[in-house]
Amino acid sequence: MLVALIVAPILLALATLSPRANRVRPWLVPLGAVIHLGLVVAALATGGDVSAFRGWLVLDKLGRIALPLVSGLFAACALYVPAYLRLRPERPHRIFCAALLAFLAMMTLIIVSHHLGLMWVALEANTLVSAPLLYFNRNPRSLEATWKYLLIGAVGIALALLGSFFLAYAALHAGREGSLLVDDLVRDAPLLSRPWLHTAFVVLLVGYGTKMGLAPMHTWKPDAYGEAPGLVGALLAGGLTSCAFLALLRFYQICAAAGEGAFARDLMLAMGLLSMAVGGVFMARQRDYKRMLAYSSVEHMGILVIGIGLGGLAAFGALLHLVNNALTKGVMFLAAANIHRSYDSKTIDRVSGALRRVPASGALFLAGFFAVTGSPPFGPFLSEFTILRGAIATGRYGVAAAFLVLLFVVFVGMGGTVLAVVQGKPREDLPDTGFHDTVGTVGPALVLLALVVVLGLWVPAPVERALRNAATYVEMGR
Repeated sequence: MLVALIVAPILLALATLSPRANRVRPWLVPLGAVIHLGLVVAALATGGDVSAFRGWLVLDKLGRIALPLVSGLFAACALYVPAYLRLRPERPHRIFCAALLAFLAMMTLIIVSHHLGLMWVALEANTLVSAPLLYFNRNPRSLEATWKYLLIGAVGIALALLGSFFLAYAALHAGREGSLLVDDLVRDAPLLSRPWLHTAFVVLLVGYGTKMGLAPMHTWKPDAYGEAPGLVGALLAGGLTSCAFLALLRFYQICAAAGEGAFARDLMLAMGLLSMAVGGVFMARQRDYKRMLAYSSVEHMGILVIGIGLGGLAAFGALLHLVNNALTKGVMFLAAANIHRSYDSKTIDRVSGALRRVPASGALFLAGFFAVTGSPPFGPFLSEFTILRGAIATGRYGVAAAFLVLLFVVFVGMGGTVLAVVQGKPREDLPDTGFHDTVGTVGPALVLLALVVVLGLWVPAPVERALRNAATYVEMGR
């Protein structure tokens, strides 16, 4: 079943490359998404861990959170694809559709990989297949963004490989077999060489933190998110970064099992607060609303590692926030894509009055703003409040105070740009682009927003149980 989850999207990606598939190609992407989601449901229904290839592939407690999240987000974005490509008839979409399905396959492989080398390969492959998605608009700015994404990502992934080698050497130095299987490393964690383990985690935090977009390794995000199509931005902000965070959690598990959790948590707290601060500062007076979403992603990656850095209740809140952030970013990027299509601009110099010009998309963008900044009754409010409670419960009052101040800075800074986009009247000199809200362009974002509202009012018992099991699994290593 795990193999089918990876192979099915790849087979459909190959089908999209056929020149004879021009008419049906945009619909092969949602077809692949539906098949993948069905396989995910079937895998979850088995209960317990699902493994293959002698433990190289495992759907564990973390995967049971991340895999349905990634599959569901991709399904929403895939439903947006046919309507989006109808709006872009001048762009060839054969490579675009194939790359989307390959992107899904590689995210799945990252999530189920229990061999650190295989997981690294999957992340590198994910970077390569996502490059054509960033370059879809084929202009100088998108070319620059793609190269920056590839070059900075290459540095990050190289550091991640180096950190994986250091971790293997920590086992060899202790006289153990140099295995890169997560289960073996967790089992032997108390015996690992402490200096090499510390070095490995620092390098891995920088390497995989680059893929997440943690500050100060976030510099690829503003250009990539700003120039990529909106649905690609949603997949990067909600999918790729979630997978990179999960990869980082694998290494945190090993540190926790070795009794070095405090060392790792202190580093993550510092990195998380820095990311929130950088995101908040650069969101202030931001004139490009898609670049604003990139800095919002930097902020929320910081929130995730802060939750893990605090541990306990906050770790549960971080995993809940992983879900809420991915869904909310989907809402905002898809709504931003519609606004961009309507105005043919992504700066507030030309974009205003979106609630009048594209009422549904403008309303979704505004609702997404309140959700992503942690306002009730949306899901991020609940997860951020849980992290705050965790900080207070562990006596980290300084962290709690800084967390609240930075959330306020983000709300004010982001609010200025969002309100400029949705309020007022559209400029009279704007050309009519012919874009109007339709079910195909608004429906996927509306579904994601409904899920965000539900998770803000009520977390279903099975979801809460899965999140608690995953949080315990991360902190205990098993």
